[in-house]
Amino acid sequence: MNSRQRVLNALNHEIPDRVPIDFGGFLSGIHWKAYLKLKDYLDIKDDLKLLDPAQQLAEPCEELLQLLNVDIRYINLNYAYKTDISNIYTDEFGITWSFQDENRNYMNIESHPLSDSCIKEIEKYSFQSIANADFFSDIREQALSKSQNGSFALATPIGGSLIETCSNLREIENWFIDTKVNPQLCHTLLDKVLSYWIDFYTALLNEVGDIIDIVIIGDDLAGQNGPLFSLDFYRDMLKPRQKELIKHIKLLTNAKICYHTCGSCFEFIPDLIEIGIDALNPLQIGLKNMEPRKIKDEFGKYICLWGGATNSQLLLSLSSQQEIRNEAKRNLEVLKPHGGYIFSSTHNIQFDVPPQNIAALFDAAFNAGTYK
Repeated sequence: MNSRQRVLNALNHEIPDRVPIDFGGFLSGIHWKAYLKLKDYLDIKDDLKLLDPAQQLAEPCEELLQLLNVDIRYINLNYAYKTDISNIYTDEFGITWSFQDENRNYMNIESHPLSDSCIKEIEKYSFQSIANADFFSDIREQALSKSQNGSFALATPIGGSLIETCSNLREIENWFIDTKVNPQLCHTLLDKVLSYWIDFYTALLNEVGDIIDIVIIGDDLAGQNGPLFSLDFYRDMLKPRQKELIKHIKLLTNAKICYHTCGSCFEFIPDLIEIGIDALNPLQIGLKNMEPRKIKDEFGKYICLWGGATNSQLLLSLSSQQEIRNEAKRNLEVLKPHGGYIFSSTHNIQFDVPPQNIAALFDAAFNAGTYK
């Protein structure tokens, strides 16, 4: 069984030869500082390439991906700002990002272009035109190369974020106030952002819809202690637009759709299943209602579970290699039965994680992930 077959088995709730392994994406990636240490530890020679400037993620080289037995490859859109590790950049929505402390570990938003705008100003505001963008100039050739003749599963970067894009444009405090006192503004901005993402996926999937295996979309619906907003707000404002976007994507490709949300998102999972989500990432274990056994028992028959390998906040950077192996093995034993599970760290590996701990995590994935 090759890597692509293994991933498709998991997504279809069939049992592969072993649990598929994910690493190196936009939500299962690695901070470039940790990447450089890992390369040195494993004696790998590779020039640093930046995958995501805001999160400061590196793009892992093929030698490392194969050494860690990784089954998924990510296409990387041709955003001009990704290749320049500079102090500031402006994204396609007109949001400006910059380093805001001397450590330069992550970028934060410097300016929110619609923070003081009224509904009429929002209606007139323009995002970067998909028709004129160079995002997809080499995307098909890149995808075919990374798939290695269908050997590896192909995934898109994350997109389709509605709430996050709105709150970034508006500024998060203003956005949450809007949800209570100015719902019409919320509807207006959400519709505008949805229109952008529909155009985006039309252009992307016209290029690679026939060869891509996984489309990743998402919005953070929850924080550490539970939902960021009520289910009523979600079902009124966000869910119908997500459903429209998912329907549009599925008209353009047979790829599975993975939904990303951090936090204690248990309450939203039935709604996500209802609107057609095929996989849920990252399973932020250690939070209320996010125990691997509870999630597997409640939803494992209906949605592929992706992530939850270890508690990245409390364990991965601070514990011993053996403790990491033990927890990864325990979680695998709960999440892998009957298929429907893809292994990855719980979100990106941060700058302070020792390389030996990373190696221990992926050793556990390979050694304990085999199906009998």
